Amino acid sequence: MTTVSVVTPSGKGGADVELPGEIFGAKVNIPLIHQVVVAQEAAARQGTHATKTRGEVRGGGKKPYRQKGTGRARQGSLRAPQYAGGGTVHGPVPRSYEQRTPKKMKAAALRGALSDRTSHGRLAVVSAFVEDGEPSTADALTVLRTAVGEAGARLQRPVLVVLAADDEVARKSLRNIPRVRVLDSGQLNTYDVLVCDHVVFTQAALAEFVARTGGGELVTVDKPAAKPARAAKPKAVDGEDTEKPAAKPARAAKPKAVDGEDTEKPAAKPARAAKPKAVDGENTEKPAAKPARAAKPKAVDGEDTEKPAAKPARAAKPKAAAEEGEEPAAKPAKAPSSRARKTATASATESADDSGADAAPPVVKQRSSGTSRKSASSGSGAAKEEQQ
Repeated sequence: MTTVSVVTPSGKGGADVELPGEIFGAKVNIPLIHQVVVAQEAAARQGTHATKTRGEVRGGGKKPYRQKGTGRARQGSLRAPQYAGGGTVHGPVPRSYEQRTPKKMKAAALRGALSDRTSHGRLAVVSAFVEDGEPSTADALTVLRTAVGEAGARLQRPVLVVLAADDEVARKSLRNIPRVRVLDSGQLNTYDVLVCDHVVFTQAALAEFVARTGGGELVTVDKPAAKPARAAKPKAVDGEDTEKPAAKPARAAKPKAVDGEDTEKPAAKPARAAKPKAVDGENTEKPAAKPARAAKPKAVDGEDTEKPAAKPARAAKPKAAAEEGEEPAAKPAKAPSSRARKTATASATESADDSGADAAPPVVKQRSSGTSRKSASSGSGAAKEEQQ
């Protein structure tokens, strides 16, 4: 919703008017606006154009010459279209150019045109153009220039002024100003809004238009009262004492030191305690240092120093004592590894070969096939027959 300030004839600030968003904040549909404007301009045409045909032209009832024997083309009338002063062929006839446009399309186009002027800041509201009851063109022009924002004596752009139906004083005051078009609130249309650069409503006309288009009642917001101006400072007159406002108390100056006097200085911030230096013959306490790691004690001649307990060493292999005849118990032998096993097996095989070289080789039973078995059986049978 857009708010517009109301311009008064006296020049003082008036109230603010809230423009309904459904009328002055609608979507602008350019093709629709074009169609409505074309229809409006077409309806403004009179359509009284007309021409006369050869039958409507005066004269030409006599055949100009005989049909045959002249050598010329045959003619029946001197008012034929090919003759000067003859009739017109297919000329215009009176007709109406009016186009049927739905009411809702006209209303939507008007809302779009007003919304376009409002969005560009070219819509203004005036409480009245003349304060007195008598028409005054000069007063009305002054108010109109203020509303439009032009400072020249004449308006540079066309302005559309919308008045209430019964506001005759404002109508007479504005009707003689060039580039000003005056309409009633009921006559407001899309074409006139687009032709003029600025649209100015009176407050009464705006209320009528909003009520007619279904926008509800016009909302008026009063401005808050202005703050009173500050009183001007009186000027000093010769021979008179003017009271000046009490000045702010100045800050107390720091007193300077006088010879022989002790001046109290403000307490300074306590400084950090300095580290005391060592004086000859005096023992100064130093801050406790971090405990250092205990150093390994060195051996002193003639003194036994306690050494830290060493890690237990592995048990050494017991050696045979010359004086004692007891032998230490031997540790159980570890199982030979795979390589040791192979070497032991190989050595055992060699020793067995050497010892049993003279002995007869062991009998190895060989598995015979079926033929060998048959030969063996046949051989054994032949042997038995010889023995018998």
